[in-house]
Amino acid sequence: MGQQISITVAAEAAVNLLEKPPKMPANHPEVKNAEIPPECPMHANHQPKKKEETVLVAECPVQNDVNPLNMMPPANQQPAKDQPFLLPTDRQVSSIPRAIPGPDGKQFWEYPSQQMFWNAMLRKGWRWQKDDLRPKDMEDIIKIHNANNEQAWQEVLKWEALHARECGNPKLKSFGGKAQDYSPRAKIRSWMGYELPFDRHDWIVDRCGKDVRYVIDYYDGGVVDDKYKFALLDVRPAMDSVDNVWDRMKVCYMRWRMEFLENRQQDKSN
Repeated sequence: MGQQISITVAAEAAVNLLEKPPKMPANHPEVKNAEIPPECPMHANHQPKKKEETVLVAECPVQNDVNPLNMMPPANQQPAKDQPFLLPTDRQVSSIPRAIPGPDGKQFWEYPSQQMFWNAMLRKGWRWQKDDLRPKDMEDIIKIHNANNEQAWQEVLKWEALHARECGNPKLKSFGGKAQDYSPRAKIRSWMGYELPFDRHDWIVDRCGKDVRYVIDYYDGGVVDDKYKFALLDVRPAMDSVDNVWDRMKVCYMRWRMEFLENRQQDKSN
């Protein structure tokens, strides 16, 4: 998001996913040979670090052509050579507040335009001639990408509600992608026979001056619904602090208690 949202790395996922289109609802317009790539904050990537850590920057870091001052690649809103059709360059403002205002003073993260996304996919080696894409396909890609980001933020806010008295206005500070660095929880689920997530991201949330790391695993939801939601999200605070561990213990207890009371009520009604 920001000025260019780490679309370079997101595009790499888009190139890979284009070969496996999602199942659309029966009443949904056809989307040919395209699947929604995870992107900003989904699918940002890190510069190599000596220590394993999430990069705390105002913009998404990427690996190529980055500005060391803001870790951003140069914005590219120009049509690519041999591009078969023109794409919109307008960008949607998200509902996700920024902990650090952008260079232009904007208080909310921005999503990439269709043209930015197209150019990023080309940078990662994708060639449109291999896929029968239409302007409507790119529109759907952006809509699903944006919907997944909004869904992720809403899940974060549910956890942050535990600290509403401490901070009533959490903001997203930074984010990073770790697609091949599976979380311990994802690995354990895999050992039990469940599928691995197709992506993982770490978000750093500013809880009124306190940095809190969240881990987000993205699983294939199979079908894109009428609200353009595609991925199944597993969002939780990282177990890297006493407060985060305590939050997860509290939520685990609340879920167990709710399930126990529901089962007890059903037994009485039977």
